[in-house]
Amino acid sequence: MKKKKIAFVTDSTAYLSNRLRNHPDVYVVPIVVISEGNEYEDGVDLTSDQLYEMIRSNREVPKTSQPNVNQFTALYKQLSEEYESAIAIHVSSQLSGTIRSSEAGKQEAKFEVEVIDSNSLSFAITTLMEKGLELAEQGMEVQQIRVELQRDVPKSRNLVLLGSLEQLYKGGRMSGAQFLLGNLLQIKPILSINSDGELGLLERVRSEKKALSKVINLFRQSYDQSKIEKVGIMHGNEPTKAMKVKDLIENEIPGLNIVIGEISSSLAVHAGEGTLGIFWTEESE
Repeated sequence: MKKKKIAFVTDSTAYLSNRLRNHPDVYVVPIVVISEGNEYEDGVDLTSDQLYEMIRSNREVPKTSQPNVNQFTALYKQLSEEYESAIAIHVSSQLSGTIRSSEAGKQEAKFEVEVIDSNSLSFAITTLMEKGLELAEQGMEVQQIRVELQRDVPKSRNLVLLGSLEQLYKGGRMSGAQFLLGNLLQIKPILSINSDGELGLLERVRSEKKALSKVINLFRQSYDQSKIEKVGIMHGNEPTKAMKVKDLIENEIPGLNIVIGEISSSLAVHAGEGTLGIFWTEESE
C-alpha cells in the first residue's frame, strides 16, 4: 500500500478547530495533568469542566507534565508505517519540554519528522497547523512547508489577561502579601509571550474593565500597523466574557474573522479560570 505523504502532530496545548479535530492526518499527543497523585491525559480522560472543579475543590493545585519520549516514539513508529514524513508543531520550548520529547522520539523511531517550535501555544499553534495542511494539500514538499511555517512563527502575537490571582498564589508563584494587595487593588495582569517564546508581564491594570480596554487598544495598534486576517479569542470557562471581547473588537474592526474557543486543560492549570487570551498573526501589507 502506498504511504501518505505528510502527517501533522501537535500537543494538547493547541486549540483544536473543527478542521484539526476531524482531519485524518492530524495527531495530538496529550499533556499530562497531575492532581492529588492521579494522572490524567489532557483532552483524553480529563475535560475542562472536571479540571476547573479540581482547581476549586482540591487543596493542592494540579500540575502538568510534558508527554514522555515513549509516547512520541510509539506515535512516530506508527506513523512511519502509514506516512513518508511528519511535521510536528509544539508549545514553546521556553514553556514546556514537550518539544525535546518529540525530538528524542523521532530519533528513537528513526522517522523523518520536521519539528517546529511555535514559540507560543493555543491558537498560535492552530494557525500554523492549518496553514501546514493547506500547503500540503497544494502538493508542497515537507521541507518547504517547514520553511514557510518557520517564517510565520515570528509573526505571531498574543495578549493574555489572567482571570484570577488566586491560581498564581495557590501555585506558589505569588506571595500572600502580593495576592492580598492585588485583590484589594483589583489588579489585572496582562501577560504576553515574546518572540523568544517566553511568557512575561506586559502591564498591570486596575479593574477588569480597564484591562479589557487596554487589551483592545493594544490589538487595535497592531491591526493599524499590519495586515491581520484572523484573531482567536481563547477563554478559561468564560464564554460570556469571550463574547464581550469579540463584540468590542467587532465594534472597532467590523468584518474581522474572529474565532472563539477554550484554552486547554493543561493551560488552565497555570492560567486559571476566567483567563482570556487573544492570538493573531501580523502579515505585511
